[in-house]
Order: sequence, then C-alpha cells, then structure tokens
Amino acid sequence: MDVEIIMSPKALKEKRVRRGNKRGTSMPQSRPRKLTKEVMARMSPKQRAETARSITCGETMLEAHWVWYDASMADVIDDLTSNNWDHVFVINHEGAPQGRIHAVDVLKIIARKKVNRDIAWMHGIPAQQLVNLPPLTVTQSTPLLKAGALMLTHDLNQIAVVNKEGALVGVVGHQTMARHMPKFIL
Repeated sequence: MDVEIIMSPKALKEKRVRRGNKRGTSMPQSRPRKLTKEVMARMSPKQRAETARSITCGETMLEAHWVWYDASMADVIDDLTSNNWDHVFVINHEGAPQGRIHAVDVLKIIARKKVNRDIAWMHGIPAQQLVNLPPLTVTQSTPLLKAGALMLTHDLNQIAVVNKEGALVGVVGHQTMARHMPKFIL
C-alpha cells in the first residue's frame, strides 16, 4: 500500500516540483565583451589573435542542465524528455558536478533484457548510480580555446564550467565555439 502512495502520479509530481524549487535562480555569468564588426575591422591580426585567446569560458558559457545526485532515474528521464535535453549533469549537495548522464546511456539501461521494465525500479535508482566517470571541467577563467581543445581531445560535445569552489555554474559546448570563434577567423 505504501508503494502505491509513493508512486502515485500526484506524489511524484509534487516531489519533482519541490526538487525543481530547490534549484534556485540561474547561474552567474561574466559579462561578454561587445566585439562588433567595426571593432574587429579596426584590430590588427595580432590584436585579433590576442583577443581570441583571451575570451574565457565564464564570458561565453550557457546554463547547464543538471539534477541532484539523489534524484531518481525517473526524475532524470523526466528532465531529459520534458526539456528535450540530450544530457544532464549530476551534482552533489555543494553543487559540484559528480558526472554526466547522456540520454543514450539511459536508453541502453532500459533496453537491457535483464532489467525489469516496470516503472517502480526507476524510482529506486539514484542518478549517482548512473554515473561511471567524473566529468571533465574547466573554470570560469579558462580560455575558451583551451576548453575547445579539451572537447576535441576527449571527444565531448560539452564541458562543465565550475567556479572557484568547484560548483557547476555553466557549460561550454560546440555551439558556444561556433558562436564566438568564427569572427576571429574571417
């Protein structure tokens, strides 16, 4: 009887709403520099190169998708599907990233024949158990080009950005690179 109460759609929705309210406001971001076409045209090639190397992850990062480490697998699946995300970072109570869960990995777990596909087991597995490696991270002061090199080296489409305390504050990905770097090449 208790399981039925805990697993009722209303109880689960209330749990997700409470968990969502704990997330707080959006993550801090440094102010990006205004590099217009006119400003870029007046720069020498050397100045353009220096400017490209000086752009930091903190200036260009986007908001990261994340869940608490004790969120259930059902919560992770709900976040991935309802927000149309392809991955989510798992963070601990201090906000430090513990790992990254990709939607394809979740599908592989569900598709295994050994796993009972009934919904109840998904509520018993915490997100922390879906993570096998800690994520690669950069700080807000890391140059964007270095983050891009790390993504290429480790075959990642995104990399977590953390503050001085190690808490997740954003993410830098291929789209960030595509938005900020071409102006220095052309």
